Amino acid sequence: SNQTKKAFIDWARYDDAQDHFCELDDELSPNAEYVDLLLNPERYTGYRGSSAWRVWNSIYEENCFKPRSVYRPLNPLAPGRGNDDGESFYKWLEGLCLEKRVFYRLISGLHASINLHLSAKYLLDDGWGRTRWGPNLEEFQSRFHPIETKGEGPRRLKNLYFLYLIQLRALSKVALYFERSIVDLYTGNTTEDAITKKQLLEVLQETKLFPMHFDEKSMFAGNKKEAKTLKEEFRLHFKNISLIMDCVGCDKCRLWGKLQTQGLGTALKVLFSEREIKNLPERSPSSGFQLTRQEAVALLNAFGRLSTSIQELQYFKILLKKKR
Repeated sequence: SNQTKKAFIDWARYDDAQDHFCELDDELSPNAEYVDLLLNPERYTGYRGSSAWRVWNSIYEENCFKPRSVYRPLNPLAPGRGNDDGESFYKWLEGLCLEKRVFYRLISGLHASINLHLSAKYLLDDGWGRTRWGPNLEEFQSRFHPIETKGEGPRRLKNLYFLYLIQLRALSKVALYFERSIVDLYTGNTTEDAITKKQLLEVLQETKLFPMHFDEKSMFAGNKKEAKTLKEEFRLHFKNISLIMDCVGCDKCRLWGKLQTQGLGTALKVLFSEREIKNLPERSPSSGFQLTRQEAVALLNAFGRLSTSIQELQYFKILLKKKR
């Protein structure tokens, strides 16, 4: 019956979702839109103020395993807290287990990366027929300078590098998945597909040459039952963040925010599936680990955004030296 068929589809969708760290959009939905990322680059849109803060506030306050009594530094929506300057927050953070500290640093690194893009691709001139985009040093300093951020800026940038290492580690791990002959990057153009896969494998091979990856084996390594519970909690918190991104009021901000969140979620999925990836058959369909087209696109684009952030950071350092 149609009712039974619908139940099977729901069951399959539920089973598939158990392995995801983020919500995947339904490509068959009539409301789905395809967007050319090259024609819609990530840059400053003017989306800021209380609306943007509410989104990030929800992400930090509801998903970073944090009690409401501990205030995140430089949170304009938090009630007055005297001369604390966030010290109680970092004392609390130091008391958490490794996994929960990592979770916070990942979100902070993602936030820093997005802020760097907005500062580097700022609308400098919107005159008649001469729209000009470029780096805004004042915007960068307001988000990262130690004095203007009460010491928070350097911490945010450290978390950006930390996130970069984790994404780099995930790419080196997922190489085995893409190296198999059965995996193709199907678009319908066999010549371009072959070239694209060759280029992808070259990039993944480069990541293996980097010696100082983050070692995820120390995570979820304690009591098996507790580790399994914590890992599931980790996954659900991250899925909730991907849902919060749906509340972003700016279309372009939501697009790039969700893409990078999904890329990070895919990286985590890869890191926690090392055994399954190693056991994949060479010439038959995957069992135990699979990447959707959405996840593969998000993983590579998120890494591209992080790489760009670090490149932009170096450029801002040059601008600061010239200013001095």
